[in-house]
Amino acid sequence: MSGSDELAPVLTIDGPSGSGKGSISKRISEKLGWHYLDSGAIYRALGVAAIKNDIDISNEFEIAALIRRIDIEFKQSASGAWAAYLDGEQVQKKLQTEEVGNTASKIAIFPMVRRGLLAKQQGFQKAPGLVADGRDMGSVVFFNARHKVYLTASAEERGKRRYKQLIEKGISANLHNVIEDIEQRDERDKNRSASPLTVPDGAIYIDSSSSTIDEVVQQVLDSLDNK
Repeated sequence: MSGSDELAPVLTIDGPSGSGKGSISKRISEKLGWHYLDSGAIYRALGVAAIKNDIDISNEFEIAALIRRIDIEFKQSASGAWAAYLDGEQVQKKLQTEEVGNTASKIAIFPMVRRGLLAKQQGFQKAPGLVADGRDMGSVVFFNARHKVYLTASAEERGKRRYKQLIEKGISANLHNVIEDIEQRDERDKNRSASPLTVPDGAIYIDSSSSTIDEVVQQVLDSLDNK
């Protein structure tokens, strides 16, 4: 399977951590009735599996080997909420912890890991269509997708959003540390040798720093109508 629209149309939404691409991608997938892929959750689920199996996250070979032993799915509940499942277990809450987020960011730099997860991600491309959010959806995984968006916001704004999410979920957090963590993730994502974070060719660039989710969703939907 290639990163093309041969099986079904694909809308890729890439961007740095905290840019709002997850919330926006979910809204758009619901409005279009398309499938949804949260590629970041796949890396986080792998991070959960690595922690659970006490695997050294600096060992690229062991992490890559783990990919072949796990099954990752996304399911939507009757209420419409999306959740990730690792080997049949619902792990959505675990994915939101800072420990898992940092683990995912560190193992995502490994070329063997990114190659190992490529087929898993491409397997989500099914009719009637797919909305895929991540950091290399439009540049690598679905490089021939007709519809591409790059969504960003300032590190400070993204830090505030992430801090608000954590507090609302009852997770203790420090705003300064959250912003600092996002800046460090940005550096890792942009400078890694395997699939660095970049604006995909042909992508529509959207800065959401001063926009609401509804405004960005409409902007993306309008871009689909114009193609």
